Amino acid sequence: MFSLKDKKAIITGGGSGIGKAISVLFAKQGAEVHILELTAESAQSTVDEITAQGGKVFAHACNVAQHDEVVATFEKIGNIHVLVNNAGIAHVGKVDTTSETDFDRIMAVNVKGVYNCLFASIPQFRKSGGGAIVNLASIASWVGIPDRFAYSTAKGAVMSMTLSVAKDYINENIRCNSISPARVHTPFVDGFIAKNYPGNEAEIFDKLSKSQPIGRMGKPEEIATLALFLASDEAGFITGSDYPIDGGFIKLNN
Repeated sequence: MFSLKDKKAIITGGGSGIGKAISVLFAKQGAEVHILELTAESAQSTVDEITAQGGKVFAHACNVAQHDEVVATFEKIGNIHVLVNNAGIAHVGKVDTTSETDFDRIMAVNVKGVYNCLFASIPQFRKSGGGAIVNLASIASWVGIPDRFAYSTAKGAVMSMTLSVAKDYINENIRCNSISPARVHTPFVDGFIAKNYPGNEAEIFDKLSKSQPIGRMGKPEEIATLALFLASDEAGFITGSDYPIDGGFIKLNN
C-alpha cells in the first residue's frame, strides 16, 4: 500500500525538517523526488540520504516567491503526479508589531510561493492525467495563536487555496488537500529557542512540548506519513479536506 512507484513528485522546502522527512519517505516508496530549495546546497543532505538508500532524487535551486523562476523550474521537470507545497517561513508578532516589510516577506513565500507552485503545476498535472497536491497549512489556520498574526494570515490563505483548487480541478482528476500540524520538532524549533531563550532552552522546550495535550511535539516523520497517504492512490476519494495533526491541540486544549 501507499506506493509511489513510477510517480514524479515535487516537494518545496525539501532540504530540512518536515520537507526532508517527506522527501525521504516519498523516495523510499518509489517516487522520483524533485526538491525545490533556495540553493542546491540547501538540499544536499536530503539528496545524500535518498541516494544512499537507492532512491531517485534531483535538487533544483528555485525561489518559490519568484513566479517566472517557479514556472521555468516546473517546465524543466515536466509532467508530475504529486506536489507538496511545504516551503514556508515563520514570524513572531501581533498586527501592531508586524512591520510592513515582515508582512510582505511572509506573504511572498507562504502565500505567493504556494500560488506560484499551484499555477505552474496544473499544466504538468494535465500531462500526467491528474495527480495529488498536498499543501502544508497549520493549526494557525484553525485557531488563534498568540503573536502569529502574519503567519496565521498566510496559513489561513493556504487552507482557502486548497479548497479552491480542489473545487476547480476535481473534474481533471487533480486532488488537493492540506495538512495542519501543531508544533513539530525540527532544527528550526531548536534554532528559534536558542536564539530567543539563550540559557533557558530546556525549560522552553518542555513548555512548548506540553502546549500540545498529548505532551510532546510532533515528529517530522509523522507529518510525512500523513502526506504520503494523501498523495497515494489509496486516498483517491479524498479532496478538498484539511487534516489537523496536532496532538489534540485544536479540540482538546481547553
